[in-house]
Amino acid sequence: MPKGHYIKSSFPDHRIPSDAGDPLIYPLGSEPKVGNVLEVAPGLLWLRTPLPFSLDHINLYLIEDEGGWAILDSGLNTSMVRNIWENVFEFILNKAPITKIIITHYHPDHMGLAGWLHERTGASLYMTRDEYFLGQFLLLGSSDIVPKEVLNFYREAGFPEFALEMMKEKGFSNYKKGVANLPKQYLRLQEGEVLKIGKRDWKILVGSGHSPEHACLYSETDGILISGDQVLPKITSNISVYPTEPMANPLKNWLDSLCYLKVNTKPDTLTLPAHNQVFLGLHKRLVEIHQGHVRRLKMVSEECKELKSAVEVFPALFKRKLSGIDFILGVGEALAHLHYLEIKGVLGRRLVDGVIRFKRLRNFDPNKDLEEIL
Repeated sequence: MPKGHYIKSSFPDHRIPSDAGDPLIYPLGSEPKVGNVLEVAPGLLWLRTPLPFSLDHINLYLIEDEGGWAILDSGLNTSMVRNIWENVFEFILNKAPITKIIITHYHPDHMGLAGWLHERTGASLYMTRDEYFLGQFLLLGSSDIVPKEVLNFYREAGFPEFALEMMKEKGFSNYKKGVANLPKQYLRLQEGEVLKIGKRDWKILVGSGHSPEHACLYSETDGILISGDQVLPKITSNISVYPTEPMANPLKNWLDSLCYLKVNTKPDTLTLPAHNQVFLGLHKRLVEIHQGHVRRLKMVSEECKELKSAVEVFPALFKRKLSGIDFILGVGEALAHLHYLEIKGVLGRRLVDGVIRFKRLRNFDPNKDLEEIL
């Protein structure tokens, strides 16, 4: 693997418009190649590492600290990403100490190497409580046998039997395959607290819906938000109901979090997302994401003129055919929209031949069924 490179950015003088119709601005004019870093602002580096999925990358960040550097998210637990980190330590950070390992949330692409980094550097792990313990729960609950509750959950959502058989064959250890064992100790991040890293004060802004207690870091003085998966410029984060909490309403939490971020940040905030590019236009993007889910809620309610399962409302939510892990995530996303509408009284549910199906009881009315319209 080639040595990494440290590329200086030209922000804020060099700004390029987005694609036609995109209201956002991508001020850096480029993005780092895998294994290299790009300077976003003084003492703030953007590192990109690969993912073996349709979404093929994740953005990680390094923040200059007193006596070293803090790491923000870790990447997936693979030998390739571990090698990238070794090159970063050796050739980009010049063997400077790592002072903190900060993880936004428990998903494998974000937390996969947190435990390895802790062992490798000795730095403390910083996370919110719900994310840390959910990650530990999934690691400790890994098994070759898929729990019956999981199989029943997907059967009731409309999974065909052949898909359930494939799920049984793969077992219940996918999470552990992508995540190194976590340390048995962590330092808790809490909503509203200020974490000092080097010369900057970062306020912890917590969102929910994509994960239970997702931490974003906000420097109001410099106008910078490290948003993780809470705000992405070109794609929308998956909002899912999972077998562990089958009656959850994560879409409400997600919509509330979008409103919360809009109230607690400035419109011109430079946003550093976990995927895609660094961008300007945070509030525009928050409104766009919110409105997108409102459109989907309307389409799902229209789809449910007749009884429909989670799998059967896919045409209202997705433009392409889903398979593999995308199919599973699609079921969770469909249930998130169905549950929101059910709790608002727009839909009712019925168990038919072992499958839960939903039917419209009244029309969806955004003015009535949303607590706030962005």
